[in-house]
Formats: sequence, structure tokens, C-alpha cells
Amino acid sequence: MDKPKVTPKDFFLWVAAMVVLYSGVFAFISLLFDYINKAFPNPVRDPYYYGYDPYFSNVSSETAALIVLTPVFMLLMRLIRRDMAADATRADIWVRRWAVFLTLFIAGATVIIDLIVLLTNFLQGEEMTAGFLLKVLVVLLVAGAGFLHFLAELRGYWVANPDKAKIANWAVGVLVFATIVAGFFIVGTPMELRQAKQDAQRVQDLQNIQWQVVNYWQQKEELPTNLEELRDPIGGYNIPKDPKTGAAYTYERTGNLTFEICAVFETEGGMNPSFARPVMDPGGMEDNWEHGAGEKCFERTIDPERYRPYGKI
Repeated sequence: MDKPKVTPKDFFLWVAAMVVLYSGVFAFISLLFDYINKAFPNPVRDPYYYGYDPYFSNVSSETAALIVLTPVFMLLMRLIRRDMAADATRADIWVRRWAVFLTLFIAGATVIIDLIVLLTNFLQGEEMTAGFLLKVLVVLLVAGAGFLHFLAELRGYWVANPDKAKIANWAVGVLVFATIVAGFFIVGTPMELRQAKQDAQRVQDLQNIQWQVVNYWQQKEELPTNLEELRDPIGGYNIPKDPKTGAAYTYERTGNLTFEICAVFETEGGMNPSFARPVMDPGGMEDNWEHGAGEKCFERTIDPERYRPYGKI
């Protein structure tokens, strides 16, 4: 009996389905990892940690990928199974066998590697944090579910049971939808994230102004009376403004060595002082940038022993 031939339709349907599947699974796992990083932050000891982003900028791209790729994958698999139901020989084409076996291999290898990582950390006496264990569990469940699903696909279970295939498709859709909605409670809504990023920009602007004020004092041994005195067309420094409203930040000289700078924030937050360049007060305490929602003024005192005028260095 001649082997069934692969049509261009068969080839591109299976290739597209696998590309969409792998991309969607990667986005799904990455999204869950971001949620876990938010709920259980541990950037030092977690081997799954790939870099710290306090505003989780990747969440938007991962969410968008899932919203688009999930229905596309469901549609592609429906078309493939409909063709196999109409022509049983479509189940024996080489592109299907390669796609299914490749997916089974990747899923199985992922489960094995995941368990090895877990056992390695246990045997090395590493701390089993909640975040690490949840990430191991996520990979195990996703890879295990994929392995079982395509094992059933290999055996023709979904073609023989189209109603159950529809239920499985809807279950995946509901799971993805629930995961996306959960992100609004874990990471925040897109509006909340946008507000947090704008507040981070405000903090960065105030830091910039603060150091321009310090530099001004070191040059002239007096504080500027207003922000316009900091403007330097030759040096290319322009006074930053609020990223949303375009309003000017507030500056006031409160003494020979003291000043305050203010901004109106939309969220509660701040920046770890280790990421800032703090002005040191006479007591040696670092200023920080913590703030609540609303107007916040940061009082600063220049230590002349630490920030000596340039003519006295």
C-alpha cells in the first residue's frame, strides 16, 4: 500500500500548529514565572531567575501573545482533525508523525530536566523557596499535560472522540483566560503598571534635578533660587517635566545647604536607595525616594565635607 502523500495544506497546517504551540507554551510559562516572581521575589537564589524588572514589562507581550496564539492554535488543530476525520490517511502522513513525536520528545525531556533541577537543588542543600518550587511545578504540569495530550493525539484518541477534543480545547482556552485575568490581581492592570512606570520616571527626573543642584552648588558655592538656573544649553541639560501632565517639578531653596524637590505621584512606591545617588545629610543617612500617591516633597541637605566645592578639592 502506497504511503499517503503530504499536501502543501498538510505541511503548513502542522508546521504552523507546532510553531504556534511552542510559542504559546513559552509565553504561558514565562507569564506564570513573572507572576511567581511578583508574589515570591527571590532574585539571588532562584535558578529560574533571569533578571529583575520591578514593573514586569514582559507581561504585556506575553499576555498579548497568549490572546492571539491560543485561538489560532485551537483553530489549526480543529482544521487538522477535521481533515483526518474526513480522510483517515491524513493520520499517517510523515509531517504529522514528525510533529507529534518531536513534541512528545520535547515534553518528555522537559519533564526529566525539570525533575533533575529539583533533585539537584535538594541534594546540594539549597533552600527550597516557594517561588522555586512553584516554577518547577509549573514546568512539570505544562510539560506533562502536553506529553499526555500528544500521546493521545498519536493514538488517534482526539479524532475518535471529537466531543472530548472540543472539551479539551475549551479547557485550554478557559485556563489561559483565567491566567490572564489573574495577572490583573497579581501584577496589576495595564493602567496601574503604566502609572507605576510614570512614577518611576518622576523619581528618575527628581534624581537628575537633585544632582544638577549639587553640581551647581559645587561650582558656585550657593544653591540655585529656581530650576531655570540649572538650564545649560551648551551642556545640553534641559529641565525635565512631568511625563504625563508636562507640568514643571517644584523646587525650593530652604537654606544655605538645604532644598526640597517635589512631584505629584499616582501610586505608592519608591526606589531602593542602593539604585540612587543619595545626598548625605550631616547624620550620614541616605535619602530615599519612597512616596505615596499625591504630592511628595523630598528634603535634601548637602554635606559640604562630602561634596566639596570644585575650587577646594
